[in-house]
Amino acid sequence: MSSRRLHRSRSKLSPRARKFLLLTIFLGPCIVMIALFWFGPVFLTVFLSFTDMSIRRAEWHWVGLENYFNIGKHPFTMKVVVNTAIYVSCTLLWNVFVGLLLALLTYYMDERSALFYRALWLLPRSSPPVVYGLLWLWVLDPTEYGLLNQFVLALGLSDKPINWLMEYPMLFIILINGFVGCSFGMIVFSSALKSIPRDYIIAARVDGASEWRIIKDIILPLLKWPLMFVTAWQTLSLLASYEYILIVTNGGPFYATEVWSLFAYHQAFEHLELGFGAALAMVLVIVSIICVVAYMKVFKFRRMISPAKIEIA
Repeated sequence: MSSRRLHRSRSKLSPRARKFLLLTIFLGPCIVMIALFWFGPVFLTVFLSFTDMSIRRAEWHWVGLENYFNIGKHPFTMKVVVNTAIYVSCTLLWNVFVGLLLALLTYYMDERSALFYRALWLLPRSSPPVVYGLLWLWVLDPTEYGLLNQFVLALGLSDKPINWLMEYPMLFIILINGFVGCSFGMIVFSSALKSIPRDYIIAARVDGASEWRIIKDIILPLLKWPLMFVTAWQTLSLLASYEYILIVTNGGPFYATEVWSLFAYHQAFEHLELGFGAALAMVLVIVSIICVVAYMKVFKFRRMISPAKIEIA
């Protein structure tokens, strides 16, 4: 009897209502999770940025834009801005260029060799961040037991061990993150290269085009979408990530590798100033949005999504 009633109630629903009900059933849990774990933290961060909340105190007060004004007054703000600009721009260039280079090199290999080298370059990304960071700490150990110092001493390039993280902190932070980031671009570009019809390449070779001309005039223009995606994604990732810097240098020595996201983390969870840390995080969100809009302008996103126009002579 109950099944008949259910069947009758279903039959009374219009097709549009049934479709909406089905979408709600399938998307409902996902929407709830996004609301709890995405919109919830975003709302909380925005709210905290306008308060003086601190873990040290059991009370908080509404301070308006005071935290944002204090960012400009902080003695290390400009140092952190410069560090972030150098770190993001240099690592981004490395990730995109090396990722594209690896994709092109493996594109011209046989399938087995290409799979082997792609898997090899994916090892840093597949390793847990703590393990990967500890391996680099061993490589850059300032004593004679560090892997890099062993090579330098064995080759006679130096008569004493070098403290690499004290002498060249930003260089190694860029490399540490670069070896992880370039594998992402490699996978995306490799997939995009496989979608390019081989007929284009064969026709260009028949016409006498060199490999460089094929890459410059055929392959790169067809990789505009993946280039925009990888550039935007890597920029957002680099602006927000700090785990490898935290593990290897913790922002040191003397704020030499302190980037904006790590600065926000330190203010919130080491200095226990949640309001000030939230304000720093909100500034980072605004900068990220500006970067994405700028990339859409540079890559002419509007033209990329517009329908193709056929010119009739």
